[in-house]
Amino acid sequence: MTHTVDISGQTLTKRYTSWVRDEPAREWAALALLSRTAPDLTPIPLTSSTADPPWITMTLIPGRPLEAPLTQTTALGNALETLWSAPFGDLQPIDLTALVDRTRAGLTALADRGDVIADAARTWLDNEPPDLSVVQDPVVAHGDPNLANYLWDGVQVRIVDFEDTGSGDRTVELANLVEHLSWRQADPTPLVRRFSVDPERFRAARCLWAGFWLTLIGPGGPSAHRNPPGTAEAQAQRVLRLVAG
Repeated sequence: MTHTVDISGQTLTKRYTSWVRDEPAREWAALALLSRTAPDLTPIPLTSSTADPPWITMTLIPGRPLEAPLTQTTALGNALETLWSAPFGDLQPIDLTALVDRTRAGLTALADRGDVIADAARTWLDNEPPDLSVVQDPVVAHGDPNLANYLWDGVQVRIVDFEDTGSGDRTVELANLVEHLSWRQADPTPLVRRFSVDPERFRAARCLWAGFWLTLIGPGGPSAHRNPPGTAEAQAQRVLRLVAG
């Protein structure tokens, strides 16, 4: 867990349990920007502290987290369109090079196991996605498209949890959403159709994120213990399918 949350009336205080990637500053910058440029899409930041642990107090926004099967795809698309239409200002860029390096290292550690997970790791490493670091369609990149970070109040979807946010690329962000583990029982096809992207670049970005997820939930990964047996093997099969095209 990267943070804890305390709610008091109409305010929410988020206390960070880790901040090695400057998460509090990223979240504050994103919320400050979006509360001005995309009103009613996100919480409004109120106060913050750099104490140990650092914290941010923000407005509490209404709604329940989205769940699969997803019936609010149009509303979610509207929220994403608002987010991706907002100016990204001086937000820190998403470091895709670091993501690739981390993914490569994690898959290298899995490649000698002698199972489908190793097969997927070796296949990814032998067919590493092309460089995606040059931003072609700059947007505010949310960075964490977990379904639970989209809140539905019966009318509209709002977005929370901006500790990974920065400036990024729309195609890479859409691929991040499609490949997020929380979307396995939800159908992102309407969103892919709505936000038309270059198919080859999109596939490359999906391969990157799929490989990254295998490093998270595979044996020894930081999220391996959070998922039921067979999750990593299913992810390995997904990597193999994506790399094969």
